[in-house]
Amino acid sequence: MIDWCFSSKRKRALAKLFLISSELIILLFVWANFRVIVVSNSYVSNDMSALPNVKVGIVPGTIRYLSSGNPNLYFSYRINAAVKLYQSGKVSHLLISGDNGIKGYNEPLDMKNALMEQGIPESVITLDYAGFDTYDSMIRAKEVFGQDRYIVISQEFQNERAVYIARRFGIEAFGYSAQDVKQYGGLRTKIRETLARVKAFVEVQFGVKPTFLGEKVLIK
Repeated sequence: MIDWCFSSKRKRALAKLFLISSELIILLFVWANFRVIVVSNSYVSNDMSALPNVKVGIVPGTIRYLSSGNPNLYFSYRINAAVKLYQSGKVSHLLISGDNGIKGYNEPLDMKNALMEQGIPESVITLDYAGFDTYDSMIRAKEVFGQDRYIVISQEFQNERAVYIARRFGIEAFGYSAQDVKQYGGLRTKIRETLARVKAFVEVQFGVKPTFLGEKVLIK
């Protein structure tokens, strides 16, 4: 009888602990996403006239082609937005920050080639091969490339997260929103972005260092 009672109490305690933990996790998800939106809201726009003139525009890297072989519209729309922003005179230099951690996979170089195909001079393009995620890209732009004021050029959801990260580290960041991709906007994409915002929120709170810093390459 005593053993049974102890087991029952223990089960109730574990159930209560699980419930509290679940509530805290849900609260973290809600608060992290809320903070990202609140902090970035005034600085992200698809209207170029609402943005200041700055030296550098940062284009977060992504793959040029999907596994199916079809063009990745996230890539195409970011390139188009970067070209428009540069041609408007809002930025005079483009920093392409992406992943080149695996041989044969080179996001920055693919984006550079696409920009040059649309007439952007090679001399105004700088590549960051260690922008393994948005967090690393924003911090490296300041710590490695010497930029504490810039415009991020990506889809709105990533711009919000990028601007949140940058501004929490004292960087005067803005976001120019490229055309969104409705074809890929399913539940999976939304869940992935929600998780990414929680990750960014936690990294900011703990002041996590980028995966790699290395020597400074100042953009003058």
